[in-house]
Amino acid sequence: QQVHDRAAEDDPGGLGRRRYVAHVVERANRAQDHGTERHAQHLSQLKTQLALTPAQEGAWTSFTQAMQPRGDFARLDRESMQKLTTPERIDRMRAQRAQRDAAMDARGDAVKAFYAQLQPEQQKTFDRMGHRMDSDRKQHMQGRHGHGPMRQGGGQPG
Repeated sequence: QQVHDRAAEDDPGGLGRRRYVAHVVERANRAQDHGTERHAQHLSQLKTQLALTPAQEGAWTSFTQAMQPRGDFARLDRESMQKLTTPERIDRMRAQRAQRDAAMDARGDAVKAFYAQLQPEQQKTFDRMGHRMDSDRKQHMQGRHGHGPMRQGGGQPG
């Protein structure tokens, strides 16, 4: 907030702030594109490692469709949230959480359905690859905003 306030003082017309917002939006779009590419690459590697049979292709298609990154979640923007009362904000956040939980449940169900179609050796490969993808995703998320893993003591530098 202080950066925005200083930018407004130095740029009364707000042109610098508009450029900054445009830069942030462009950067977010590039990150989303990178994430989509990364997701497709992981799925491709997984499919190769699983060596699916032709009979499993339908299950794979259903699985990959369910696993597509979701961008349709409603965002809680600051301006509209500030207009709500506290109970209304809580209700809005709960509704958003319920929407995300339902999407996570659907993805989990898709994973279980696909997993059930795999042979025991393929299941072992899926377990190994899935664990690796989770680990990669966590490492990516930790570096995403320039933050490393949290330190003991509330994340404060020691």
